Amino acid sequence: MTAAAPLRWVGIVRLGLVQSAIGAIVMLATSLLNRVMVVEYALPAAFPAGLVAWHYAVQLSRPIWGHGSDRGRRRTPWILGGMALLAGGAMVAVWALGVIAGGGRWGYALAVVAFAMIGAGVGAAGTSLLALLATRVAPERRAAAASVTWIMMVAGIAVSAAVAGTLVDPFSYLRLCAVVSGVAGAAFLVATAAVWGLERPVAMPDEALPPPPAFRAALRAMWADSDARRFTIFVFLSMLAYAMQDLILEPFTGLRFGLTPGQSTQVSSIQHGGVLLGMILAGVGGSVFGGHGATGLRRWIVAGCIGSALALCGLALAARVGPGWPILANVFALGFANGIFAVAAIGAMMALAGAGAADGSPSEGIRMGVWGAAQAIAFGLGGLTGAVAVDAGRALIGSMPEAFTLVFGTEAMLFLVAAAMSLRGAPRVVGLGREVML
Repeated sequence: MTAAAPLRWVGIVRLGLVQSAIGAIVMLATSLLNRVMVVEYALPAAFPAGLVAWHYAVQLSRPIWGHGSDRGRRRTPWILGGMALLAGGAMVAVWALGVIAGGGRWGYALAVVAFAMIGAGVGAAGTSLLALLATRVAPERRAAAASVTWIMMVAGIAVSAAVAGTLVDPFSYLRLCAVVSGVAGAAFLVATAAVWGLERPVAMPDEALPPPPAFRAALRAMWADSDARRFTIFVFLSMLAYAMQDLILEPFTGLRFGLTPGQSTQVSSIQHGGVLLGMILAGVGGSVFGGHGATGLRRWIVAGCIGSALALCGLALAARVGPGWPILANVFALGFANGIFAVAAIGAMMALAGAGAADGSPSEGIRMGVWGAAQAIAFGLGGLTGAVAVDAGRALIGSMPEAFTLVFGTEAMLFLVAAAMSLRGAPRVVGLGREVML
């Protein structure tokens, strides 16, 4: 077999389209169906929230999907299989909603199955996509590739949300079925066209490669690598801090600054605008100014973590000061720093996964799977922890400003710990002479 050349920018954008397709379908489950269940069908808000948490829990299977693609030495079948599972899960979820609306108790069990399909689909497609990026993107392009793919994912969410929101009105169950089926089907076709024929043969014949180890052996080998183990803890802590403000930031601006629901929603838009700008800066700057090496990526990670911590300290002060604090600028700064951190961390993830196992056997998939599982746990716990901590703080302390100050301060501390962990990781040469961090 001939060696597979690094992906050109067209190839990176094609994989970004797959990420867009994943984001589009996930939006249906976590946003559109969440709202419809609570508003149009008057189901308890805890039910869709529990389903979303369940889909994160199912993503603990990511190491299994990644290891499967390592053993097969092909990522494309796992990406397409995951996309089919993801699209099918979204349609089964709508079916379950119809059964529930008709009084069928088994509709609740069907909804659990649907969100299990969604979680498994995200795990299989997303993990294999990242593993393919790790193996096929040149080191000097990793930061930019991470930026491109994640910006395209956000774009996919935004476009599908706009299209679905326009087409679903005036609301009816049949219209909802048509919209979800249309978006899910279109996303699957886009992902299939984007990834088809993109994967190339490995650098040597299969018989020249060491046989992939069994799953448990591969997992033990990965965890025995101190760099990979430290990076797993870093991913969990940083993503926990990243997610803790998800469910409390908009209520905070309403409770402490008196913003209306519409104004609070605009706060979320300002934050995501900052995220996008931070991603662009880290993607371009990380590639131009040495982002391909361990030291360069570490600088961007540390800058993003410290910037996020400073912005969260600003929110902690905002909780005490109240009206008069430049809350919108503060929220934008948080999003901007979060975007820098996220892209740099994903670039480092590619570098460490691409370095491979010590024995040369394929390990990109299982490494991406473990880190994806750590991220899923952090996202699932983060939003819940932040919300519960605010409620518990208000009940125990009896002061709303103090409760928000405590939560934002805890998030800042987690980001500083993550930055310290990143600084501890000394660069070293791994595998094919590639320098990685953490």
